Amino acid sequence: MSDDDALDLEGGDSVNLDSSPKKTSGLRTLLPNLLKFAAIGLGALIFIVTVAVITFNILNKGGRSQTAGVTAETDPYVGRRPQYASFTSIGQVRTRTIDPTPYAVVVDMVLQYDQNDKNAQTELTGRLNELRDFVRSFFNSKTARELQPDNEARVKQEIREALNTRILDSSKVRQVLFTQLDVLQM
Repeated sequence: MSDDDALDLEGGDSVNLDSSPKKTSGLRTLLPNLLKFAAIGLGALIFIVTVAVITFNILNKGGRSQTAGVTAETDPYVGRRPQYASFTSIGQVRTRTIDPTPYAVVVDMVLQYDQNDKNAQTELTGRLNELRDFVRSFFNSKTARELQPDNEARVKQEIREALNTRILDSSKVRQVLFTQLDVLQM
């Protein structure tokens, strides 16, 4: 025996591992690379989210709103409601509805027009009898259901449009207001 045989530290017959090719070596090198790229992507995602949250909080100043409360008094772009002159000479008009069992209608209305319209007062006064007849026939052609309070805005709009197109020539009614509108069952 030689000195090399006596000191067999490897424990017997040695098999040459380098001589047989391994088919699993491609998977063993690919898996760590995939895990490495997944960890880098996850780290980048966490970093981006953290930077975005911090930046948003700095720009938002801790969550407080940056817009000031704007009211009609402080906003220069909100116009004031115009002030109109009023025509109240029509007086109280009593009529009936078109229902099969008629209802009594008592209406007193105010017509509003532009303050700087000098001809409106003259024209409305000159057509006072036409206005009273119009009001009477208008409410005479309506049912009690059409004159309910939830339809009042539509009724005012219809009156304004009819006055401006059929009765008045040079002036325009801007608003119709009811000082009294009673629909009473007879």
